[in-house]
Order: sequence, then structure tokens, then C-alpha cells
Amino acid sequence: MPDAILQLVDREAFRNLQSMPLGDLLAGMDSQSLRELRPRADPRFHRPFDVDLEGDILEWFDANQEVDHSETLTNQNLDEDSVGELALNLAHWCTLVEWRCWEARLFLYVEPQLDREISATEFLSYSMWSELSNSLASSDRVSYSESVVLDWMSRRKELGETMEPSEDPRILPTMEAHRSSSDSLFTFLERQREEGHSMLIGREYLEPTSWTLDSISMTGLMELRA
Repeated sequence: MPDAILQLVDREAFRNLQSMPLGDLLAGMDSQSLRELRPRADPRFHRPFDVDLEGDILEWFDANQEVDHSETLTNQNLDEDSVGELALNLAHWCTLVEWRCWEARLFLYVEPQLDREISATEFLSYSMWSELSNSLASSDRVSYSESVVLDWMSRRKELGETMEPSEDPRILPTMEAHRSSSDSLFTFLERQREEGHSMLIGREYLEPTSWTLDSISMTGLMELRA
């Protein structure tokens, strides 16, 4: 399974880019002057690098030379794939933090807290992440992290797998990875609740039009006037 990816997005910064004529956007990315307007990163988390996004956006302009530089992306006569690709990169640009996890591990972080089985398709659902966030609001970081580790241990035992580090050297590193990942997920969702940032949801190799920001698709966002 690929990684599921969650990002917190500064919606005001995104609206500012959405309302920018494409000529100004191109010039700003080319000169790197828009870096001054990018939301400040949270040092506890990774997020896409400035230079990588600038390169992706400049490549988009190379592939879409017919655009009207005096108009915004919303007002271009482009197909959905082209609109979705640039819109997604603009959302990435406005990201404050990113959290990602191998989807096969996500069941450990979600199912026990929601007390129900989760399908992999729900990992792309804003409503599921909101449900998890609301559930964690009444918990604390340490308790949540420990519950994830305990659930992982019980699942291993049910499968007849050893929990002895001497028999499997991967046990301790895996346990620490679950503890660290669940801890950062708790922090991610806590910040989203407290600060009200938008949540961008997708996964590796997912087409841009299937990513969502607060449950709205990339092309749907472009239909909303800035």
C-alpha cells in the first residue's frame, strides 16, 4: 500500500494564490519571491520543499503555454487534469505541516479509537479524519500512543507472531515507529482542531483531481471564486 498523506493548509494563503493572475504566479515562482508569502513551517513536521514545488509549478507552465497570464487559474479554459495539477501544487505551497503513513498501518491508528472496522477508502475521507480528531479531543497524546502500541501487540499475538526482541530484531524499531507516528498524528489533529486550518487529503500516486481540501476536490475548489 502507498502512503496516505495529510497536510494542514492555510486557507487564506491558498485563496491569495487562487486569486493571483497566472503571470504573477509564474514570475513569483521563477524569481523565488513568493517564498516570503509561504506560511511558516512547523519544525516538528516535514512539508514539501520550496524548490521542489517551484520546479513542479514551472514545469506546469511549460506544459500549458496557452494560458492567459492576465487571468487567474479559475478563469482559464483548461481541462480538469491541468487545473487539478496546478491547484494541488498551490495547496502544497500553502501547507504548514505534513503527516504521512503507510496505509497498511493506519488501521492501527484509527480502528481502536473509533471502535469499528475501517475500509481503506475511508482514509481519503475528511469525515473519517474529523471523527478521529473529535474522538482524540477527549484523550491525551501519551494515552493515544500507548493504545496504538498495545493494539499492535495484540494483533501480532493473534497472528501467532513473537513479541520477543531476541527472536525478531524488528520488534523494537517497529514499536518505536508506531509510537512516534501516532504521537505526531495526535499533534497534527490537535493543531487542526485548535487553529482551524484546512485539511488536504490524498495519497502517493493519486491523481491530483482526487485529492480533497476539506472534502472539496481540487477542481471543485477552482469553481469557488476567490
